[in-house]
Amino acid sequence: MKETRPYVSWEQIGGFMEDAFVAYGVPREDAKICADVLMESDRQGIESHGCNRFKPIYIDRIKAGILNPVTEYEVIKESPTTLVVDAHNGMGMVASYKAMQTIIEKAGTYGLAAAAIRNSSHYGIAGYWAGMAVNAGMIGITGTNARPSIAPTFGVENMLGTNPLTIGLPTDEEFPFMLDCATSISQRGKIEFYARSGMDTPAGMVIARDGTALTDSPEILKRLTDGTAALAPLGGIGDELAGYKGYGYATVVEILSAALAAGRFLKALTNKDDQGNPKPYQLGHFFIVVDPEAFSGRDTFKKIAGDILRELRASEKAPGQDRIYTAGEKEWLVWQDRKDKGVPIGEAVQKELIAVRDEKNLPYKFPFEQ
Repeated sequence: MKETRPYVSWEQIGGFMEDAFVAYGVPREDAKICADVLMESDRQGIESHGCNRFKPIYIDRIKAGILNPVTEYEVIKESPTTLVVDAHNGMGMVASYKAMQTIIEKAGTYGLAAAAIRNSSHYGIAGYWAGMAVNAGMIGITGTNARPSIAPTFGVENMLGTNPLTIGLPTDEEFPFMLDCATSISQRGKIEFYARSGMDTPAGMVIARDGTALTDSPEILKRLTDGTAALAPLGGIGDELAGYKGYGYATVVEILSAALAAGRFLKALTNKDDQGNPKPYQLGHFFIVVDPEAFSGRDTFKKIAGDILRELRASEKAPGQDRIYTAGEKEWLVWQDRKDKGVPIGEAVQKELIAVRDEKNLPYKFPFEQ
């Protein structure tokens, strides 16, 4: 499909988001991290977690007082190979960046390391954290819990978050193997994107309390929030298409995200207290880094991983199909297309960027303003 949205250069959108974060109280170095995480999502074409979420998920929450712009990063417990952190309701991207830096260094010394964070907030695209490990020549694994969205198999109540289980593997190719996806059929951010784009949500992704499928995207977002609808787990509603597998993986991520750091879980991850007042989400994340050098060696690992992926892509194709992809390849191709163009910005996000700019009187004029 031909892109019709106007592009904004990476330099401009990155500088704008960084300056805007600073204007709302985020320290400059932290703002650089936050802006880069959001841009990485758009670099890969995962628009549900990029500029689309800059205002509603981060700026609006800072303004509402449920997200602290200054992140108090407190180390609760540490060993040569482990780390437990309390983010004190600060920027999840900042806490995650610091934790990953620490355990990458630990893994380089001891072969593997892991971290868990409690009382955090949305940490952006999960692949960013696995990617930090990959960029260091290591394996990265991460997951996070989230506000309740998924119904258990045979249930209709939103209990689990979209809970991605994300794995990044270095290869000898131009791009890594990066599996970054929710444990629901679709994540909430995708439905937000459908709503902003005036599109219906495909039938089968969302179940109402009466067991029927919902497709009206704005209505779905409202009903996910008030608990009268839920996302189906990966595999779909019921067990005919193995929805219990997505349910099971979502539960694994929930337990690891909460129990390793003694954090909150399930219904405690809403943004309302018992009196209905706004409160921080208090999310949990976990991270695992493995250095292949401690096993077969980095070069050997990369070569074998690359050989496996090349053989998969070279296997017999289904009738009418001209290409087989491996995880991370499509995202790399998007980057090849966008690296010199910038990020495409739709009308709804254009209005949000302008609103943030005007509220803080930031000196930016975007190319979509004529």
